[in-house]
Amino acid sequence: MTELPRLPTSGGCRDEPILKQRGQREVFCGLTGIIWLHRKMQDAFFLVVGSRTCAHLLQSAAGVMIFAEPRFGTAILEETDLAGLADAQSELDKVVDQLLARRTDIKQLFLVGSCPSEVIKLDLSRAAERMTERYAPSVRVLNFSGSGIETTFTQGEDACLASMVPVLPKTDERQLMLVGALPDVVEEQAISLLADMGIGPIRVLPAPRSDTGLGIGDKTMFALTQPFLGDTHAALERRGARHLPAPFPFGEEGTTAWLRTIADEFGVDDATFERVTAAPRARARKAITQASDALRGKSIFFFPDSQLEIPLARFLTRECGMEAIEVGAPFIHKGIVGPDLDMLAQGPTLSEGQDVDLQLDRCRDARPDLTVCGLGLANPLEAEGLATKWAIELVFTPVHFYEQAGDLAGLFSRPVRRAELLDLEVTA
Repeated sequence: MTELPRLPTSGGCRDEPILKQRGQREVFCGLTGIIWLHRKMQDAFFLVVGSRTCAHLLQSAAGVMIFAEPRFGTAILEETDLAGLADAQSELDKVVDQLLARRTDIKQLFLVGSCPSEVIKLDLSRAAERMTERYAPSVRVLNFSGSGIETTFTQGEDACLASMVPVLPKTDERQLMLVGALPDVVEEQAISLLADMGIGPIRVLPAPRSDTGLGIGDKTMFALTQPFLGDTHAALERRGARHLPAPFPFGEEGTTAWLRTIADEFGVDDATFERVTAAPRARARKAITQASDALRGKSIFFFPDSQLEIPLARFLTRECGMEAIEVGAPFIHKGIVGPDLDMLAQGPTLSEGQDVDLQLDRCRDARPDLTVCGLGLANPLEAEGLATKWAIELVFTPVHFYEQAGDLAGLFSRPVRRAELLDLEVTA
């Protein structure tokens, strides 16, 4: 029987100084989260109250035309709305009336704020309360902000889930709640592993439908599957749920530690844990070894973007043999990413927030083998001879848990191999 991993009790980067910077940032807005949320929540509709730019972003990012009737849309703020010449609340009521009359399958309606709606101080919380009274009990209306003025793009999901927590019914059932949107196949893998250990009942937030009976109470234990859910984490704790802090399930080591934390809470013995995880752990280790050959000994630099940076740095340094130069994150919530910091070896600069010009200077000075950054920075850095990885791709690609561990390593090894091939061609 192999030795089962436990979380480290000392060392790591948790107590290392953090470079905090505030300046110009390069990020997408939180509306991006609607692209994956509308696929998970099958009876929900996301109505963005924004500009034509917001509508174009959603349509192009989702890769669907609006006449296909996806579960999102945009209520366009016209010039009269922005100038205060029209009653935006009244106009919004008309749009929602038309939407719900046409789409009778909608059971949850999210009014999503944007940069334009926040600039004109349009009170969507008041609109949601008014509409809930009007359409209850058939439709529940909530609101959250997807604005990019002060947030990064993954915070759209965080704001959405946090808006749902206060209206969940109370339950006294002892249960495990998995929090964070995952691709269906990945979510099924996680639930299957936990169920095979005898853990249950298992609930998920967001649930695929609003009528699943999802509740919350003092006996609810929750495990986060995404590291960018700070507001949701706080909202769940206010409702009495208890967080199970653990490294995030990226790679074999992170997945095993995440499962181990939950297993310990629910009294799973070592023999059962080994029986359930031994085979997928072995497959994950083999896949990572094959995919990470090009990464060993290479350096990596993270710009703050998705808030996945710290768990990914832990995975790449410990399991793929990379050296992290700087690990930047928009926000560092030690209550959430602390276990990953405990496992991240001391050495890299930890930075929170961004002053993009100063960080670009540090990146150019370091000349890393791979730079993880947003789309707006990738092409200029590539033109300067630096290999890059788009951070947003890591959110849209299945990368969690054992069966995706090799794919996760491959996402980073491919741009490194491409850069090496281009260097050979230039040399030849």
